[in-house]
Amino acid sequence: MPGEEFSQSEMEFLISILEKYPTESLKKIAELEGIDYYRLKRIYDKYYGTKLTVNPIYDIKKLGLRSFVAFLSVPQEDLFEVADRMKANPFIVYINAMFGFKNGISAILYIPKDQVDLIDDLLAKYSDDYEYYEMRSYLHYSGDDNFGDWYLSYPYAQLMDLHLWDARRPISEIAKALGKSRSTVNYMLDRLRKEKIILEYIVVVDAPAYDRGVLGLTREFNDEVIEKFKEYEIQVGFSPRDGWYLIEWYFSSKEDLASKIMEFSKYVEKLGIEYFDVLNPVMEKYREWRFSGMVRKDGKGYRCILDF
Repeated sequence: MPGEEFSQSEMEFLISILEKYPTESLKKIAELEGIDYYRLKRIYDKYYGTKLTVNPIYDIKKLGLRSFVAFLSVPQEDLFEVADRMKANPFIVYINAMFGFKNGISAILYIPKDQVDLIDDLLAKYSDDYEYYEMRSYLHYSGDDNFGDWYLSYPYAQLMDLHLWDARRPISEIAKALGKSRSTVNYMLDRLRKEKIILEYIVVVDAPAYDRGVLGLTREFNDEVIEKFKEYEIQVGFSPRDGWYLIEWYFSSKEDLASKIMEFSKYVEKLGIEYFDVLNPVMEKYREWRFSGMVRKDGKGYRCILDF
Protein backbone atom coordinates (compact mmCIF):
# COMPACT_ATOMS: atom_id res chain seq x y z
CA MET A 1 0.00 0.00 0.00
CA PRO A 2 1.17 3.58 -0.61
CA GLY A 3 3.66 4.78 1.99
CA GLU A 4 4.47 1.31 3.34
CA GLU A 5 8.10 0.27 3.47
CA PHE A 6 9.32 -2.16 0.83
CA SER A 7 10.24 -5.62 2.13
CA GLN A 8 12.29 -8.01 -0.01
CA SER A 9 11.14 -10.97 2.06
CA GLU A 10 7.48 -10.07 1.49
CA MET A 11 8.09 -9.72 -2.25
CA GLU A 12 9.83 -13.09 -2.40
CA PHE A 13 7.01 -14.65 -0.40
CA LEU A 14 4.36 -13.28 -2.75
CA ILE A 15 6.31 -14.32 -5.84
CA SER A 16 6.64 -17.89 -4.56
CA ILE A 17 2.90 -18.03 -3.79
CA LEU A 18 1.83 -16.67 -7.18
CA GLU A 19 4.22 -18.93 -9.06
CA LYS A 20 2.42 -21.85 -7.40
CA TYR A 21 -1.11 -20.40 -7.66
CA PRO A 22 -1.08 -17.89 -10.54
CA THR A 23 -4.83 -17.48 -11.00
CA GLU A 24 -6.43 -18.85 -7.82
CA SER A 25 -8.25 -16.49 -5.48
CA LEU A 26 -6.50 -15.24 -2.34
CA LYS A 27 -9.00 -17.08 -0.15
CA LYS A 28 -8.35 -20.32 -2.02
CA ILE A 29 -4.57 -19.83 -1.74
CA ALA A 30 -4.81 -19.12 2.00
CA GLU A 31 -6.90 -22.25 2.48
CA LEU A 32 -4.57 -24.48 0.42
CA GLU A 33 -1.40 -23.16 2.06
CA GLY A 34 -2.77 -22.87 5.56
CA ILE A 35 -1.75 -19.22 5.88
CA ASP A 36 -3.57 -16.24 7.31
CA TYR A 37 -5.82 -14.72 4.64
CA TYR A 38 -5.55 -11.17 5.97
CA ARG A 39 -1.74 -11.28 6.04
CA LEU A 40 -1.72 -12.58 2.45
CA LYS A 41 -4.17 -9.91 1.30
CA ARG A 42 -2.14 -7.15 2.96
CA ILE A 43 1.04 -8.24 1.16
CA TYR A 44 -0.83 -8.79 -2.11
CA ASP A 45 -2.44 -5.33 -2.02
CA LYS A 46 0.92 -3.78 -1.21
CA TYR A 47 2.82 -5.20 -4.21
CA TYR A 48 0.49 -6.65 -6.83
CA GLY A 49 -0.12 -4.40 -9.82
CA THR A 50 2.69 -2.00 -8.91
CA LYS A 51 5.71 -4.22 -8.26
CA LEU A 52 4.64 -7.41 -9.98
CA THR A 53 1.90 -9.02 -12.06
CA VAL A 54 1.02 -12.49 -13.36
CA ASN A 55 1.05 -12.83 -17.16
CA PRO A 56 0.18 -15.72 -19.48
CA ILE A 57 2.57 -17.10 -22.10
CA TYR A 58 0.68 -17.75 -25.34
CA ASP A 59 1.71 -20.28 -27.98
CA ILE A 60 1.65 -17.97 -31.00
CA LYS A 61 3.07 -20.77 -33.18
CA LYS A 62 -0.09 -22.81 -32.58
CA LEU A 63 -2.06 -19.80 -33.82
CA GLY A 64 -0.04 -19.45 -37.03
CA LEU A 65 2.08 -16.41 -36.06
CA ARG A 66 5.80 -16.14 -36.82
CA SER A 67 8.04 -13.91 -34.69
CA PHE A 68 10.43 -11.39 -36.29
CA VAL A 69 12.74 -8.69 -35.00
CA ALA A 70 13.14 -5.55 -37.10
CA PHE A 71 15.50 -2.58 -36.94
CA LEU A 72 14.58 0.70 -38.62
CA SER A 73 16.45 3.96 -39.16
CA VAL A 74 14.23 6.83 -38.02
CA PRO A 75 15.28 10.50 -37.65
CA GLN A 76 15.23 11.63 -34.04
CA GLU A 77 12.70 14.36 -34.74
CA ASP A 78 10.29 11.78 -36.22
CA LEU A 79 10.80 9.08 -33.57
CA PHE A 80 7.53 9.44 -31.62
CA GLU A 81 5.38 10.03 -34.70
CA VAL A 82 6.75 6.91 -36.42
CA ALA A 83 6.58 4.88 -33.19
CA ASP A 84 2.91 5.79 -32.77
CA ARG A 85 2.10 4.77 -36.34
CA MET A 86 3.94 1.49 -35.87
CA LYS A 87 2.18 0.60 -32.63
CA ALA A 88 -1.19 1.42 -34.18
CA ASN A 89 -0.51 -1.78 -36.13
CA PRO A 90 -1.32 -4.69 -33.75
CA PHE A 91 1.11 -7.00 -35.57
CA ILE A 92 3.96 -4.80 -34.27
CA VAL A 93 3.86 -5.92 -30.66
CA TYR A 94 6.92 -4.21 -29.11
CA ILE A 95 8.99 -1.15 -29.98
CA ASN A 96 12.09 0.38 -28.40
CA ALA A 97 14.26 3.35 -29.23
CA MET A 98 17.74 2.25 -30.31
CA PHE A 99 21.13 3.64 -31.31
CA GLY A 100 23.81 1.68 -33.14
CA PHE A 101 23.82 -0.22 -36.42
CA LYS A 102 20.42 1.39 -36.91
CA ASN A 103 19.52 4.68 -35.26
CA GLY A 104 15.80 4.68 -34.62
CA ILE A 105 13.54 1.82 -33.57
CA SER A 106 13.87 -1.89 -32.80
CA ALA A 107 10.63 -3.86 -33.00
CA ILE A 108 9.13 -7.31 -32.51
CA LEU A 109 6.58 -8.39 -35.12
CA TYR A 110 4.07 -11.24 -35.03
CA ILE A 111 3.34 -12.10 -38.66
CA PRO A 112 0.71 -14.59 -39.94
CA LYS A 113 2.49 -17.47 -41.65
CA ASP A 114 0.91 -16.67 -45.04
CA GLN A 115 1.83 -12.96 -44.94
CA VAL A 116 5.61 -13.17 -44.48
CA ASP A 117 6.17 -11.92 -48.03
CA LEU A 118 4.47 -8.62 -47.05
CA ILE A 119 7.03 -7.65 -44.37
CA ASP A 120 9.06 -5.46 -46.73
CA ASP A 121 5.94 -3.55 -47.72
CA LEU A 122 5.04 -3.18 -44.04
CA LEU A 123 8.38 -1.81 -42.88
CA ALA A 124 8.73 0.47 -45.90
CA LYS A 125 5.73 2.40 -44.56
CA TYR A 126 7.90 3.59 -41.68
CA SER A 127 11.46 3.76 -43.04
CA ASP A 128 13.47 3.31 -46.21
CA ASP A 129 16.37 1.79 -44.24
CA TYR A 130 15.53 -1.36 -42.30
CA GLU A 131 16.44 -5.00 -41.77
CA TYR A 132 14.59 -7.88 -40.14
CA TYR A 133 15.13 -11.47 -39.03
CA GLU A 134 12.84 -14.30 -38.00
CA MET A 135 13.71 -15.34 -34.45
CA ARG A 136 13.12 -18.38 -32.24
CA SER A 137 14.29 -19.07 -28.70
CA TYR A 138 17.86 -20.39 -28.86
CA LEU A 139 17.37 -22.63 -25.84
CA HIS A 140 13.96 -24.02 -26.84
CA TYR A 141 14.02 -24.23 -30.66
CA SER A 142 13.15 -27.80 -31.65
CA GLY A 143 13.31 -27.50 -35.43
CA ASP A 144 9.54 -27.90 -35.71
CA ASP A 145 8.27 -25.48 -38.36
CA ASN A 146 4.65 -26.62 -38.41
CA PHE A 147 2.58 -23.51 -37.71
CA GLY A 148 -1.11 -23.66 -36.95
CA ASP A 149 -3.92 -21.24 -37.81
CA TRP A 150 -6.29 -18.94 -35.97
CA TYR A 151 -9.33 -21.16 -35.37
CA LEU A 152 -11.21 -19.39 -32.57
CA SER A 153 -14.07 -16.89 -32.57
CA TYR A 154 -13.32 -13.17 -32.27
CA PRO A 155 -14.25 -12.91 -28.54
CA TYR A 156 -11.27 -15.17 -27.81
CA ALA A 157 -8.98 -12.55 -29.35
CA GLN A 158 -10.54 -9.91 -27.10
CA LEU A 159 -10.19 -12.19 -24.07
CA MET A 160 -6.52 -12.87 -24.81
CA ASP A 161 -5.81 -9.13 -24.83
CA LEU A 162 -7.66 -8.55 -21.56
CA HIS A 163 -5.88 -11.51 -19.96
CA LEU A 164 -2.42 -10.69 -21.34
CA TRP A 165 -1.21 -7.95 -19.02
CA ASP A 166 -2.87 -9.22 -15.85
CA ALA A 167 -3.90 -12.85 -15.60
CA ARG A 168 -5.46 -12.12 -12.20
CA ARG A 169 -7.88 -9.53 -13.54
CA PRO A 170 -11.28 -10.31 -11.98
CA ILE A 171 -13.47 -12.56 -14.11
CA SER A 172 -16.41 -10.21 -13.47
CA GLU A 173 -14.43 -7.35 -15.01
CA ILE A 174 -13.56 -9.40 -18.11
CA ALA A 175 -17.15 -10.64 -18.41
CA LYS A 176 -18.45 -7.07 -18.36
CA ALA A 177 -15.94 -5.98 -21.04
CA LEU A 178 -16.88 -8.91 -23.30
CA GLY A 179 -20.61 -8.81 -22.61
CA LYS A 180 -20.43 -12.45 -21.46
CA SER A 181 -21.39 -14.27 -18.28
CA ARG A 182 -18.73 -15.21 -15.74
CA SER A 183 -19.31 -18.90 -16.47
CA THR A 184 -18.72 -18.29 -20.19
CA VAL A 185 -15.47 -16.45 -19.52
CA ASN A 186 -14.28 -19.25 -17.22
CA TYR A 187 -15.12 -21.78 -19.93
CA MET A 188 -13.18 -19.78 -22.53
CA LEU A 189 -10.11 -19.52 -20.30
CA ASP A 190 -10.27 -23.23 -19.49
CA ARG A 191 -10.38 -23.97 -23.21
CA LEU A 192 -7.31 -21.83 -23.89
CA ARG A 193 -5.44 -23.75 -21.19
CA LYS A 194 -6.64 -27.22 -22.24
CA GLU A 195 -5.77 -26.56 -25.89
CA LYS A 196 -2.31 -25.31 -24.86
CA ILE A 197 -2.76 -21.82 -26.26
CA ILE A 198 -1.97 -20.64 -22.76
CA LEU A 199 1.27 -22.54 -22.14
CA GLU A 200 1.94 -21.29 -18.61
CA TYR A 201 1.78 -18.29 -16.30
CA ILE A 202 4.79 -16.33 -15.12
CA VAL A 203 5.26 -13.75 -12.40
CA VAL A 204 6.67 -10.59 -13.96
CA VAL A 205 8.52 -8.29 -11.58
CA ASP A 206 8.72 -4.62 -12.45
CA ALA A 207 12.44 -3.95 -12.83
CA PRO A 208 12.93 -0.25 -13.58
CA ALA A 209 16.65 -0.78 -12.98
CA TYR A 210 16.83 -2.48 -16.38
CA ASP A 211 16.09 0.52 -18.57
CA ARG A 212 18.83 -0.16 -21.14
CA GLY A 213 19.94 -3.08 -23.22
CA VAL A 214 22.88 -3.98 -25.43
CA LEU A 215 21.64 -5.82 -28.49
CA GLY A 216 23.91 -7.73 -30.84
CA LEU A 217 23.66 -9.84 -33.97
CA THR A 218 26.24 -12.45 -34.90
CA ARG A 219 26.54 -15.43 -37.24
CA GLU A 220 28.87 -17.28 -34.87
CA PHE A 221 27.77 -18.15 -31.35
CA ASN A 222 28.57 -20.69 -28.66
CA ASP A 223 27.37 -21.37 -25.14
CA GLU A 224 30.48 -19.78 -23.65
CA VAL A 225 28.73 -16.43 -24.03
CA ILE A 226 25.80 -17.61 -21.91
CA GLU A 227 28.22 -18.94 -19.31
CA LYS A 228 30.23 -15.70 -19.26
CA PHE A 229 27.14 -13.54 -18.72
CA LYS A 230 25.22 -16.00 -16.53
CA GLU A 231 25.03 -13.52 -13.65
CA TYR A 232 23.22 -10.98 -15.84
CA GLU A 233 19.81 -10.74 -17.50
CA ILE A 234 20.50 -12.03 -21.00
CA GLN A 235 18.37 -13.53 -23.78
CA VAL A 236 19.46 -15.36 -26.92
CA GLY A 237 17.47 -15.87 -30.10
CA PHE A 238 18.25 -17.87 -33.24
CA SER A 239 17.12 -17.27 -36.82
CA PRO A 240 16.82 -20.63 -38.62
CA ARG A 241 15.90 -18.75 -41.80
CA ASP A 242 18.95 -16.46 -41.85
CA GLY A 243 21.50 -18.17 -39.58
CA TRP A 244 21.86 -15.15 -37.28
CA TYR A 245 21.91 -15.14 -33.49
CA LEU A 246 20.40 -12.30 -31.49
CA ILE A 247 21.78 -11.53 -28.02
CA GLU A 248 20.27 -9.01 -25.60
CA TRP A 249 21.92 -8.00 -22.35
CA TYR A 250 19.89 -5.86 -19.93
CA PHE A 251 21.37 -3.29 -17.56
CA SER A 252 20.78 0.06 -15.85
CA SER A 253 21.43 3.51 -17.27
CA LYS A 254 23.33 4.17 -14.03
CA GLU A 255 25.98 1.66 -15.08
CA ASP A 256 28.98 2.47 -17.29
CA LEU A 257 27.71 2.24 -20.87
CA ALA A 258 31.17 2.38 -22.48
CA SER A 259 32.39 -0.66 -20.55
CA LYS A 260 29.26 -2.62 -21.49
CA ILE A 261 29.81 -1.87 -25.17
CA MET A 262 33.49 -2.79 -25.02
CA GLU A 263 32.79 -6.08 -23.26
CA PHE A 264 29.83 -7.09 -25.42
CA SER A 265 31.18 -6.00 -28.83
CA LYS A 266 33.74 -8.83 -28.81
CA TYR A 267 30.95 -11.35 -29.33
CA VAL A 268 28.79 -9.72 -32.03
CA GLU A 269 29.07 -8.33 -35.56
CA LYS A 270 26.32 -5.71 -35.25
CA LEU A 271 25.67 -3.80 -32.05
CA GLY A 272 23.00 -1.43 -30.80
CA ILE A 273 21.87 0.16 -27.53
CA GLU A 274 18.16 -0.07 -26.65
CA TYR A 275 16.39 2.54 -24.52
CA PHE A 276 13.43 0.74 -22.96
CA ASP A 277 11.89 3.75 -21.24
CA VAL A 278 11.83 6.27 -24.10
CA LEU A 279 8.80 4.91 -25.97
CA ASN A 280 6.86 3.71 -22.91
CA PRO A 281 4.05 6.27 -23.45
CA VAL A 282 3.44 4.86 -26.93
CA MET A 283 3.52 1.26 -25.68
CA GLU A 284 1.08 2.12 -22.89
CA LYS A 285 -1.32 3.82 -25.32
CA TYR A 286 -1.76 0.56 -27.26
CA ARG A 287 -1.45 -1.76 -24.25
CA GLU A 288 -4.53 -3.90 -25.02
CA TRP A 289 -4.40 -3.67 -28.81
CA ARG A 290 -3.00 -6.95 -30.05
CA PHE A 291 -5.00 -10.06 -30.89
CA SER A 292 -8.26 -8.11 -31.00
CA GLY A 293 -6.66 -5.97 -33.72
CA MET A 294 -5.05 -8.84 -35.61
CA VAL A 295 -8.09 -11.10 -35.90
CA ARG A 296 -11.00 -10.50 -38.26
CA LYS A 297 -14.29 -9.69 -36.53
CA ASP A 298 -15.88 -12.79 -38.08
CA GLY A 299 -13.09 -14.89 -36.56
CA LYS A 300 -12.03 -16.22 -39.98
CA GLY A 301 -8.30 -15.71 -39.70
CA TYR A 302 -6.12 -12.64 -39.54
CA ARG A 303 -6.45 -9.24 -41.10
CA CYS A 304 -3.79 -8.12 -43.57
CA ILE A 305 -0.71 -6.65 -41.90
CA LEU A 306 -0.86 -3.74 -44.37
CA ASP A 307 -4.38 -2.67 -43.29
CA PHE A 308 -3.10 -0.30 -40.62
